[in-house]
Amino acid sequence: MPPELLRSSESAPLLDFSGFRTAVSESFVPLQVTSDRPEPFFGRIRSAEADEIHVSEVNASRHVVERTPELIARADRNYFKLSLMLSGTGLLIQEGREAVLRPGDLAVYDTHRPYTLVFDDDFRTVVVMFPKHLIGLPAELVSQLTAVRFDGGAGVGSIVAPYLGQLAGNLDRLSGATGARLAHSALDLTATLFADHLGTAAELAHPHHALMGRIREYIEANLSSADLGPAQLAAAHFISTRHLQGLFQEQGTTVSAWIRSRRLERCRRELMDPLSAGRSVASIATRWGFVDAAHFSRVFKAAYGESPSAARAAALS
Repeated sequence: MPPELLRSSESAPLLDFSGFRTAVSESFVPLQVTSDRPEPFFGRIRSAEADEIHVSEVNASRHVVERTPELIARADRNYFKLSLMLSGTGLLIQEGREAVLRPGDLAVYDTHRPYTLVFDDDFRTVVVMFPKHLIGLPAELVSQLTAVRFDGGAGVGSIVAPYLGQLAGNLDRLSGATGARLAHSALDLTATLFADHLGTAAELAHPHHALMGRIREYIEANLSSADLGPAQLAAAHFISTRHLQGLFQEQGTTVSAWIRSRRLERCRRELMDPLSAGRSVASIATRWGFVDAAHFSRVFKAAYGESPSAARAAALS
């Protein structure tokens, strides 16, 4: 990420349209930026990153942003982006849905699929960009929420929006020792917002989706149990293991693969946490349900491309 984007909003460079267009693609993913009023134009972007979670504040004049099929094919980055409008208005279009966003509104979009953002006047927004695997919810479910407006003044949104606003105002904290914790707290709140919305919609339209929500919550609460598996899950929810496996197959995964991925993510987060520096890799693995240290090291390296020790060393160096 360009060093100048880490400065405070007051010292962040004021960009003309050409500079802003370049900075947008460098800060996020390759994007097409156009404006019917490129002069006069102003734009500022300041960003920080912690554990693959990018948090940016964007302040700019009117323009249009497009993620086209051609740009996706050239550089496909499988991320979700959550935006919080701070001032001005915006229109988000994706998957045939449209959401008009006003101050306090939140919305999610998928960088793997085409989308359009239209800003008709000066605006300021916070954008949190993160790999899909970090959210703790199946990507297929979250994709149902793209270009859907979340009210930042009501329900779970009234908790998420202030936190993101405060995070944007304290981006320097993301590069410190507590940065990963702050960033992951933002994702935990985001996952809660999504799960709340998905749960409400599921109860009205798809009862088995609501069941899946309860099963995922049970998994998260019992990851440390070495006995956690299809039999325990099926019994806890009064369904057959065959029915349980079918529910996960509908979402393109298996029970065991989902449990393993969630355990690995919890281990990775703890390995990168300075507060856990005194705990051994083996004890962290055991805490999250991996009883065989050698097996844990193999599956961790297969998932993240480096050993648990190497990941910890890189994060805490």
